[in-house]
Amino acid sequence: MATTGPGAPGGDDPAGGRERPPAEPARGTRPRPDRGGSAGPGDEFRHGLEETLRRYTGRRCEEAGGLDGLFRARLAREVARFTLHGGKRRRAAFLWWGWRAAGGRPGDGDEATALRLAGALELLQTCALVHDDLMDDSALRRGRPALHVELARRHRHDGMLGSPEAYGASMATLAGDLALAWADDMFAEALPEGPAGRRVREPWHAMRTEMVAGQFLDLHTQAEGGFSAPAALRVAHLKSALYTAERPLQLGAALRGAAPELVGALRFAGRRAGLAFQLRDDILGVFGDPRRTGKPAGDDVREGKNTYPAALALARAEALGDTEALAVLRGSLGDRTLTPQRLARFREVLTGLGVRAAVERRIERLSALALDRIDQTCGDPAVRRGLADLVRAAAGTRPP
Repeated sequence: MATTGPGAPGGDDPAGGRERPPAEPARGTRPRPDRGGSAGPGDEFRHGLEETLRRYTGRRCEEAGGLDGLFRARLAREVARFTLHGGKRRRAAFLWWGWRAAGGRPGDGDEATALRLAGALELLQTCALVHDDLMDDSALRRGRPALHVELARRHRHDGMLGSPEAYGASMATLAGDLALAWADDMFAEALPEGPAGRRVREPWHAMRTEMVAGQFLDLHTQAEGGFSAPAALRVAHLKSALYTAERPLQLGAALRGAAPELVGALRFAGRRAGLAFQLRDDILGVFGDPRRTGKPAGDDVREGKNTYPAALALARAEALGDTEALAVLRGSLGDRTLTPQRLARFREVLTGLGVRAAVERRIERLSALALDRIDQTCGDPAVRRGLADLVRAAAGTRPP
């Protein structure tokens, strides 16, 4: 088991189209639910966030048009489209419920600030996903071609000069850079003055560097070719546990001026929820249905990624002296030509070694720790329920 402690990465203790962005709603109007009836607290957040993002990306696209019409049409609108269409808004939701846990309520004076900070997180996520797809050479994102793939397709369709793949990769790099610039700009515009601004700035600054560090370690360990469960958990800690849940919860609570004890409890729960999320993502990367996940199954295997399930499977097969399982695992990991039939055999080996069951148990344990801390910390039933639902959704677990 991984070492535990405040900085530990694992364990159960602190360890497309060219369409225009949708029209902005009239200023001052409240968002309405998609279906009949009144909107619940989660609905109010979701609609408020979408409105905030539509307004901000719409304004930035107009500014881009002032620089160059083609830049606006071919790049700025792509960033807006990617941000506005699709995505579960998970990181933004953790920020919102961190703010709610610290006493924030819809209609409070800092609600708009919370929504703008959540919007900045979504733009940061756009940068992360566009660049991640490019680095991993992923073909799909959210059930449609990844941005670099779509841009390469347009290059071919328009009969442009040079390599379509190089064009797509370069333009996707710029799109991610633009999303990051917009994220930082949106954060800076939303940042409150005085102590609240200083409280919020620290986790934002830390989170961006942590995210890059996690991506660096992910790529570096893959290039080295080794498989280590502690190293996989370290990457998961930086890329997901902190970035997906812990830091967003801290951002929301810090905005409201939460006591250190509450911030610490939320970070405790968020770290475990974020790690459970990454372990679920690792499992779906092997066993998931692309029609549900929106991403190809087996990409992590073909790329030879040092995921926790892969490292655990190799360690178990070596300990058991199971040469047949080792041959399947070593022959599959890093093989870009891996067929669906061989991927199915890889899945069988992971299941036979008990890896899938072990990872599921760890996810359940991490989720339970997060939920217990939320129950102990949050007195408001609505906040407790909202956070619990978010943790279960991130971990892919069902309520008891």
